[in-house]
Amino acid sequence: MATEIKVEIIQRQTVKPSSPTPHHLRNYKLSILDQMALQTYIPILLFYPNAADATRNNVMATSERCQHLMQSLAKTLTHFYPLAGRIKGDAVIECNDDGAEFVESRVKCSLSEIFEHPDAEMLRRFLPVEPESREAGTGTLLLVQVNLFECGGMAIGFSISHKFGDATTLSTFINCWTAAAHVQSNMLMLPKFGAASLFSPLNFSNSEPLPSVEVDKEKFITRRFVFEASKIAALQSKVTSTVVPKPTRVEAASALIWKCKIEASSRSSSNTLGTSLIRPSVFSHSVNVRKMAVPPLPENLVGNLVDFSTTNYSHSGENSTVIDLKGLVAKIRGGLEEKKERYAAVVVIDSNEAWQNMKWYINLMKNDDIDKFICSSWCRFPFYEADFGWGKPSWVSYVAVAINNVTVLMDKRDDNGIEAWVTLSQENMALFESNKELLEYASLNPRVTN
Repeated sequence: MATEIKVEIIQRQTVKPSSPTPHHLRNYKLSILDQMALQTYIPILLFYPNAADATRNNVMATSERCQHLMQSLAKTLTHFYPLAGRIKGDAVIECNDDGAEFVESRVKCSLSEIFEHPDAEMLRRFLPVEPESREAGTGTLLLVQVNLFECGGMAIGFSISHKFGDATTLSTFINCWTAAAHVQSNMLMLPKFGAASLFSPLNFSNSEPLPSVEVDKEKFITRRFVFEASKIAALQSKVTSTVVPKPTRVEAASALIWKCKIEASSRSSSNTLGTSLIRPSVFSHSVNVRKMAVPPLPENLVGNLVDFSTTNYSHSGENSTVIDLKGLVAKIRGGLEEKKERYAAVVVIDSNEAWQNMKWYINLMKNDDIDKFICSSWCRFPFYEADFGWGKPSWVSYVAVAINNVTVLMDKRDDNGIEAWVTLSQENMALFESNKELLEYASLNPRVTN
C-alpha cells in the first residue's frame, strides 16, 4: 500500500501566534526532564470522515476547514507560545514567534482504503516530518499536516518536539486547540508552565553528552495488534491473582506482550543444539509524574513529566520454558508501586540525581546481555474527543518512532479495547506476530471499525 497511494503536498505555510509573545516571556526554561528527552517528534494522527456525513447543520467546505484550523492554531499558539519558538542551547526555548509549520496535502485514495489494513509505513506519509528527525531539537517545534482524501475525509497529523513535552502535553495542546476552534475561550484548558522550577535544568556545556538510544527505521518493523474489549476482559480474568486481584487493562495487555516478546527473543537466540535460551530481561513502563506526585501536579503542566518504572525477569526453570504470566503482571504492578512511593516522598527532584538515574537507565538499555522492553500507555487520553467543528475523529492512530522493543498502547474508539503498536527487529517480529497465545487475545492489524 505504501508505494501505491500518492500523497501530494499542496502548500506549506508558517502559522505565528495571533498576538505577539510579551518580552518578559521570551525565554522559556526547559526542565532537566526536557533536557534528557529524546530528540524526536511525538507523532499522532486524527482521522475524520467526510463532514457531509456528519449530522451537522454547519458543514464547512474543505478550504474553509483548513482556514479555520490555521486561524484557531494561531490563537492557540498565543497560549502555547514556546511551540512557536526555537530551542536555544540546551536549556532554553527562545519564544521568538517564528511559528509552527502548517502543511496541506491531497491523498489519492479514500479513508476506507487506509482503514482496511493500516500500513505503519504508509501512515508516516501523513505526518509533516519523520518522527526520528533531529530537527526536533534544533528547528520547528510544532508541525501539522492536514491530509485531504478523495472521499472528503481528513487526517490531521501532529508532530510535536519531545524536547518540549510528552504525550500529556500533546493532549493538552489538542484540547486547547479544539476549544479555540469553537471560540470557547472560557472553556480553554490553558497550559501551565513552570516545570523547570520543580525539575531544575543542568548546565551540560562542560559535561559528557547524554547517551543516545538507537533510532533506525531501516532495522525495525512496527505492527498493530488490536485487543477487543471482550478479549481484554478475558485476559484480565486470566491474570488475576492474590498479588494483583484487579489487574488493569494496561497491566494485562503489556504483560502478555512482554511474555510474547521474551518467547520471540528466546527462539531467535536459540543455541547450537536448537534449545531456546530465555535471556534475562528488563521491562520499563512509562509513568506520568503528574499523577505520581503527592499532591498531584496539574494535568495541564507542560513538559516531559515522565519517568520509567523498571522490573526484571530472570527465568529460573532449567528444564521448562513456561513463563508465568501472572508473575509478570505482579512484577509490573510492583514496579509501578515502587515508583509511586518514590514520588510520594519527594517534593522537588534533585536534578543531578535525575541525570545519574538517566545515565544508568540508558546504559541499561544498551546492555547486550539482557533483553529490554519498553511500554508507554496513551490510554485514557481524550484524543477521541478532539472536535474542531466537524465532529469527533473516527480513528486515532499513533505512528511509531523507530526504536527497538518499544510498545505504545492506545484506546480503541470504544474506550475499552486497546490498540498496541509494537516495534521489534524483523527477526523477532516474525516470531512475535505468530505467537498463538498473543493471537488468542489480539488480532494482527484488522480493519479499523468506526
